[in-house]
Amino acid sequence: MGLVESRRARRGRRWRAAAAVVMLAASLATVLGAGTGLPVAGAQAGAPQGSPPAAGAGGEAGLKIQARSALLVDATTGQELFAQNADEPIPPASLAKIMTLDLVFHALEQGQIALDQEVPVSEAAWRLSVQAGLGGPSAMFLEVGERVRIEDLIRGVAIASGNDASTVLAEAVAGSEEAFVQRMNQHAAEIGMKNSVFSNSHGLPGGEQHVTARDMARLALHVLAEHPDILKYTSMKYFEWKDFDPQPNYNRLLFRDDRVDGIKTGHLSEAGYHLVATAREGDRRLVSVVMGAASDALRVGESQRLLDYGFQQFTNTRVAFGENGRQVVPVFKGARSQVTVQPAAPPVVTVPKTAAGEVRSRVELKEPLVAPLERGQRVGTLTIEDAEGRVLRQLPLVTADAVPRGGFFRVMWDSVRLLFRNLFG
Repeated sequence: MGLVESRRARRGRRWRAAAAVVMLAASLATVLGAGTGLPVAGAQAGAPQGSPPAAGAGGEAGLKIQARSALLVDATTGQELFAQNADEPIPPASLAKIMTLDLVFHALEQGQIALDQEVPVSEAAWRLSVQAGLGGPSAMFLEVGERVRIEDLIRGVAIASGNDASTVLAEAVAGSEEAFVQRMNQHAAEIGMKNSVFSNSHGLPGGEQHVTARDMARLALHVLAEHPDILKYTSMKYFEWKDFDPQPNYNRLLFRDDRVDGIKTGHLSEAGYHLVATAREGDRRLVSVVMGAASDALRVGESQRLLDYGFQQFTNTRVAFGENGRQVVPVFKGARSQVTVQPAAPPVVTVPKTAAGEVRSRVELKEPLVAPLERGQRVGTLTIEDAEGRVLRQLPLVTADAVPRGGFFRVMWDSVRLLFRNLFG
C-alpha cells in the first residue's frame, strides 16, 4: 500500500512540475508578445438571425483591431457594432469547446446526463493528459479509468481548457468523439453558423475545421440565451482540482475588468490567439470576438478596446408600439373579433449615443387576419430605422393569444363582410 501511495505522490509531483513549466511559458508569452514563439498552455486547443447591423458598424469610426478578424455584438439586439474580416475562416483552437459546452448543457437540460454523475476517463482522453504532462496542450491531468463528475469536467473545460475533459464530456454525451462531432456540425447548421466546421470536441489540429468571428458571435449569443448558467463556470477565476495548485482562468480579462464574466480563449500556432468575451454593464451585455491576434496580451488588450468602445459609444433605446407594447387588431371568422399583437422580442435597438432620440418605426400587418390563429403566430413586422431611413432591426409581430375559428353564423357573416371588403375596399 505504501508503495502505491509513493508512486501516486511522485506522479502528482510530476504533474505539478509540468503544469508549473507550462504556466511559466504562458506568463512569458503574455509579457513578451508575438516574438517569443512560446506556447500558451490551454490555448493551444488553448445575434438573432437576420438582425441588420447598427448604424456605424464595420469600423466606420476608425477603430482598427490588431487581429485577423474581430466582431462586436450587442447581446440584446443582436446588432453588430463593429466588424473586421468577420467571415474569414480560421482554425477554432479551443473556441471549439464553446460548442462542446453548448451541447453538454443541452444534454443536462434534457436529462441525458447530470451534474453529479460520474463518468469514466477513456484511454483517448488520458493520452491528452500525458501530452499535457510533457508540456503539450492543456489538460485536467485525468487518469485512465478514473471516474469524474460531469460538473468537474465542465469546470475543467470552462476554466482550465482541459482537452482531456472535453473528450470525456463528448464521450459521455454522444458515446464517442466521432458521434459528438456529428452533433457539433449538425447543431452549428441549426443555429446558423454557416461557415464553420468542427472535427473534434477540443479544437486541437486534426481534420478539416474552421470557424469565423461572425459564427462564433452567433454561437456565443445562442449559449448566453439558452444556457445563461454557463457564466457560473466561465466567470470562475481559478480552477481547483485534486491536490494541484489553483490554475488561473486563461481569460485574463476576468482579472482586469469586473464587467467581464466569460466565455473562452483559444490558441494554435497556425491560427493565433483567440478570445470570445462577454461583459455586462447595467442592463446592457456585449459579446466581443477577437481571432488571430499575435499574442495573449494582444488578444486581451484588443478585446478590452472592443468592449470599451461598445459601452462608451453606443446605447440601447426602446421604441413605442401600441399601448404598453401591445396593439389590438380585428379578426375575421374567429370566436373573438379581436386579437392582441405584440413584438416577438423587446423593441430595442442599439444606436450611437448621439442618435439615441432619432429612431423611428413602422408597422406592417397582414390584413385581413382570419381565424384560426395560433398563439405566437407571426402576423406582421415591426421595422425600426434611424433618422436617415436605414433599417436597424426588424422584429416579427406575433399574436399574444390563440383565436379559434368561430361558429357557423360568425363565419358566414364575416365571409360576407370580407366579400364586400374585397369588392369595395
